[in-house]
Amino acid sequence: MADQSPIAPRSDDSSNHHFEDQQMLNQSHNDVVDEIEEIVETAEDHHHVEDNDQVDDEVLVEIKEILLHNKNPPLFSESCCIYKVPHQIRKINEEAYTPKVVSIGPLHCRNPKLQNMERIKQFAFKTFIDVAKDKANTRMEDLIKFVRSAEPKVRAFYSENIVLRESQLVKLILVDASFIIMLFLSSRWHPVFKEGLFNRAFPPQVCKDLKLPSFLKLTLEFFSDYNMQNIPLDQFFSIKHFTDLLRSFYLPMLYKPKRPTPEFKQYGINFLSHSASELHEKGVKLKASERKCLLELKFSGRHLEIPQILLHHKTETIFRNMIALEQCHYPSKPYITDYALLMDCLINTSKDVDVLVHQDIISNMLGDSSDVVKLFNGLCKDIGHINFNSDYLKICTGLNEFYKNRWNNWKATFRNQYCSTPWKIAASIAAIVLLVLTIIQTICSVIQVA
Repeated sequence: MADQSPIAPRSDDSSNHHFEDQQMLNQSHNDVVDEIEEIVETAEDHHHVEDNDQVDDEVLVEIKEILLHNKNPPLFSESCCIYKVPHQIRKINEEAYTPKVVSIGPLHCRNPKLQNMERIKQFAFKTFIDVAKDKANTRMEDLIKFVRSAEPKVRAFYSENIVLRESQLVKLILVDASFIIMLFLSSRWHPVFKEGLFNRAFPPQVCKDLKLPSFLKLTLEFFSDYNMQNIPLDQFFSIKHFTDLLRSFYLPMLYKPKRPTPEFKQYGINFLSHSASELHEKGVKLKASERKCLLELKFSGRHLEIPQILLHHKTETIFRNMIALEQCHYPSKPYITDYALLMDCLINTSKDVDVLVHQDIISNMLGDSSDVVKLFNGLCKDIGHINFNSDYLKICTGLNEFYKNRWNNWKATFRNQYCSTPWKIAASIAAIVLLVLTIIQTICSVIQVA
């Protein structure tokens, strides 16, 4: 979509916007605390007037303790970028947000189902220490000292309170970071190691600070299968973690701020009234776009161009984690959510999937078409969405108007009834020729009589 595409920033603008969101949340928290404190003081004064000898009410005491421990604390740190998925989103498909092979970071480190990998992680850690000592003359004590100094920074990445002690978290960072580095190096020769790590949110800054100049290059190489646009290395300079990196792969390379759409409130979720098969039957030409960016859809004339998408067993997990990240970290820039909502409108039945597959827009490796319907119809369930990309809304408005146009309906009916197959076309041409010959014969007969 050259002039109608939802473009996302790939710069520090997103970080600034997130910082503004955090400031608003923290300010709201402080305002609430101040209001509660004022109410408590008023209640205490009223209580004192009524009964000077009565001991403070138990409720007042407990509220005062809450205020004492929560006076002006920020809800999130400025560097917060890793969140626990909200319950209303997680409950739809918990497996999509739970590590299946290995735990990276403190959120799932005590999951008993993942403990078998701890021995492999420790082996990778030992290998990393040996390499660091042999190649860079780096002592383990130096690494521990460095990671201990970065431990507060790591805690600040998480929205949840990390219950691990400092020594426990330092050990976890060392082992997990070493495992990631060795995994990335090993994947050059053993691609099977790539499986199952893409949704593990662990800040690459921690590893990057180890003075490994090629870490970002190793990261991009490891996730190269998802970099369909071949985005160069120098375009990534504000990536938070691996899920954020995956999201960046799907965003257009050019920067264009998203425009809010007040019209979205009028339409709600039903801003597109007709599915892919219904539009196709009314004459909309569905076409696979040559664009590599998945989000760049375009509608012009009667042609709707949609970039190709490959659906496989990891697609739902990838999209669910990116959408969850947008809900928590990019609420004003939900580009992936917008795309998922639009595809949800286009796909309602297996017939819609079959049309998109036939037009080479969807490559379905999930098996049955109903699996694709279930995937897209469930991605945005219980998702909070207050506006919609104006470029997408223009496309939806154009499609709705095209569908309601009577001339388009007549042409579509004629095309479906008389020109849908070569045999129908031949029969229609023969009928037209016969009609013309009949008219000519009639005219000639009239002339002869005259």
